Amino acid sequence: MTINTIFEDDHLLAIDKPPSLIVDVSDTVKSETLADILQRDFNIQLERGGIIHRLDKDTSGILLVAKTQQALENLQAQFKERKIKKEYLALVHGQIMESGKVEGSIGRNPEKREKFMVVGQGKEAITEYEPIKQLTIDNEQLTKIFDGFNKIQMRKLKTMNYELYTLVICRPQTGRTHQIRVHLKHINHPIVSDETYGGRKIVRLDKRWCPRQFLHAKKIGFYHPASGEWMEVEAPLPKDLKIVLDLLNEKIKE
Repeated sequence: MTINTIFEDDHLLAIDKPPSLIVDVSDTVKSETLADILQRDFNIQLERGGIIHRLDKDTSGILLVAKTQQALENLQAQFKERKIKKEYLALVHGQIMESGKVEGSIGRNPEKREKFMVVGQGKEAITEYEPIKQLTIDNEQLTKIFDGFNKIQMRKLKTMNYELYTLVICRPQTGRTHQIRVHLKHINHPIVSDETYGGRKIVRLDKRWCPRQFLHAKKIGFYHPASGEWMEVEAPLPKDLKIVLDLLNEKIKE
């Protein structure tokens, strides 16, 4: 698998992680991981291939990688001290009209250990969100996507306001596992095609037009580990998510 490099110098890499690529090696992972690729193709012989932070398997976008032990420790410290600023682009169900903040501690779901949820005794988690566009699938496009649905099924889609979406920028202030996905679900705006948090019936509908969860790590800002200069790097929206957005229209404000 080819990895696109957004920025590189003697100290670090900023790469554009493709979807479907697992970041870390583990006992349960049989396929090639990003850590494997970094060690082999980029000759980074640090632990985890120099990876500073994680992205979920189906999330695309910017990921920072250290090339030296000094850079690794410096960037890890910046994450711990919350100096690093991240922006994600997400397409969610429903209409979000105003910016807001979710402050909900996150812990494992006791019934399904692979899932996380907002719980009283979890780890502190804060996500700021800002709506960019209110979007909709028009009737013509809806009919094409759900070709074969009868009138009752199509009426149900309308009743549940399935055609309404919002494109949002999310700025996590903490770095908990699945944080953005859990927080957006918590405020009843799950990410489109999120198989873990979207709900089985809704995701089955989403997959007809959006092949994977619509979450992209758009931008990251940090202090360069050697020069101390503030830097920001961005990853363009990948083709598969651009195609999804092309199916939607900006909703006319009433």
